[in-house]
Amino acid sequence: MSTVKWNLDPSHSEIGFKVKHLMITNVSGAFEKFNVKAETEGGNFSSAKIEFTAEAGSVNTGDEQRDKHLKSADFFDAENHPELKFVSTGLEKKSDEEYVLNGNLTIRGTSHPVKLKAEFGGIGKDPWGNEKAGFSLSGKLNRKDFNLNWNAALEAGGVLVSDEVRLYAEIQLVKAA
Repeated sequence: MSTVKWNLDPSHSEIGFKVKHLMITNVSGAFEKFNVKAETEGGNFSSAKIEFTAEAGSVNTGDEQRDKHLKSADFFDAENHPELKFVSTGLEKKSDEEYVLNGNLTIRGTSHPVKLKAEFGGIGKDPWGNEKAGFSLSGKLNRKDFNLNWNAALEAGGVLVSDEVRLYAEIQLVKAA
């Protein structure tokens, strides 16, 4: 069987996160510049090799001051660590549509294993004959595992920013010609 390469369709993909603020509401953010590449045997994603990268400096939460803080040494340290990277180590098939994507995520030069729930949306052709594959991903991580330790204690107890970060992504891949 031959190796098939898949590239990101950026206009039909997004990656984001949510984190509790003041322990009462969620703040959402996204990375505006990212890439995903996959290699499969034939068109079978069950043994896919997947690599994801995002530019730390492209983080966007809709608030310029907060984004500047996230890019600083308190969080992503985008100047010294310009890229976040995920490399798959395996894909566990749970059903025809549900998988667990295992891999190593590197943020700020620190790598840690993560598991993401992956829902396979299927494969189809667009109106121009391009073969596409779609996935919805979700998961959680502890930001302190990646030395994203900044926080502030609240007067009433608790902290300003939760340690748990929820991840989500909608990824559309296009089969390379």
